[in-house]
Amino acid sequence: MSDTRIRLGTNPIAWSNDDLRTLGGATPLETCLAEAKQAGFEGIELGHKFPRTAPELNAVLDAHGLALVSGWYSAELLRRDARAEIAAIQPHLNLLRDCGANVLIFAETSNAIHGDQSIPLAKRPRLEAGDWRGFGARMTEVGKAVADAGLALVYHHHMGTVVESAEEIARLMDSTGDSVKLLLDTGHATFGGADPVALARTYRDRIGHVHTKDIRQPVMGRVWQDGLSFLDAVVEGVFTVPGDGMVDFRAVLSELPHYRGWLVIEAEQDPEKANPLHYATMGCRNLARFAREAGLPA
Repeated sequence: MSDTRIRLGTNPIAWSNDDLRTLGGATPLETCLAEAKQAGFEGIELGHKFPRTAPELNAVLDAHGLALVSGWYSAELLRRDARAEIAAIQPHLNLLRDCGANVLIFAETSNAIHGDQSIPLAKRPRLEAGDWRGFGARMTEVGKAVADAGLALVYHHHMGTVVESAEEIARLMDSTGDSVKLLLDTGHATFGGADPVALARTYRDRIGHVHTKDIRQPVMGRVWQDGLSFLDAVVEGVFTVPGDGMVDFRAVLSELPHYRGWLVIEAEQDPEKANPLHYATMGCRNLARFAREAGLPA
């Protein structure tokens, strides 16, 4: 991948949800890939319907003129040591590397609740103050192994996990070394009470990947007021594509003048309520404009 410009990518979660598979469950992978290309994207991240061998995956993506951007990895560093995590991550790491990706999306999920529709977001897990140092040290070791293999570990702060709030993102960054980069997700930041503009400004030198989802503010308010789960929030439409919600993407991207890599729209909605091709096309067009206005080289 060129490191002299930004590229626009998407995620299949708008077509077929990974955590709530009744959303878009009947949508063929072929439809997702064809519409992603039609909407104007250059690349796409992994989803649960994708092949998991490099020859098959490369063939499927090549047929649609799409690059592999990256793929999510569910970590369990609160339950196992770095050596065990490094061993567990190898198949995913090898697949991403063999398909040309240069970042690996990493999130601690051993006690996460984002995939359980019965648990309100307010009951998510939290780390004790004394647990961050060891957690960060193990993650730094994993990050070094990922870097040695030629990729960058980018940590995805996420609703319903131990890294959700601005304070937790700061603790994560403070407790890890340079081998751990930050995946800035504008939607999860806003939903978790953080300011994505401030995060971009503070961590610009360690941001290795960017997810650009927008937030519908009225839905977010109802989620907290009514004690909904993360998946309830998704079904209700808390997330949308850039330019359709409350996030100031020009301001966020203006804080990343030296960022070169993928800007990915990962904006899961109920495809029965929000036609994926329509929203993907609108989001791609808006994101390209925001990047241009922020002075990022396309």
